[in-house]
Amino acid sequence: MSMPRDDVIAGSPRDWLRRARSSLARARQEKPDEVLYEDLCFDAQQAVEKALKALLVSRGVPFRFVHDIGELLEGVAAGGIRIPEGLRDASELTEYAVEARYPGLYEPVSEEEWRRAVTSAEAVVTWVESQIDSTV
Repeated sequence: MSMPRDDVIAGSPRDWLRRARSSLARARQEKPDEVLYEDLCFDAQQAVEKALKALLVSRGVPFRFVHDIGELLEGVAAGGIRIPEGLRDASELTEYAVEARYPGLYEPVSEEEWRRAVTSAEAVVTWVESQIDSTV
């Protein structure tokens, strides 16, 4: 399967949001014994990433296929969309996109950190849903 080019945005805002909701549902699950909090936090990061990409697609704002939440938030702001206070904190989830997925590159994630990641992801997904529902 080939990766999409950066200059081609595939999928509708609703497609991206469906993926964001799926990632959020996985992030919210109570941790099974063999699952690491790092993996659940990765799902929280993915929910935010996909939700922000849904918003960018809905407004016709181009973006690179990156995992960097801060860069995606900058794209949202550059597209003239006001980001509510506190949602920029979601950029902290970027660390779960790469480093936390590989052994030896991170400190173990605690239950408290996982809960904060999920809360942050829920806030972003809910906000993006409200933004897209008002334009689509």
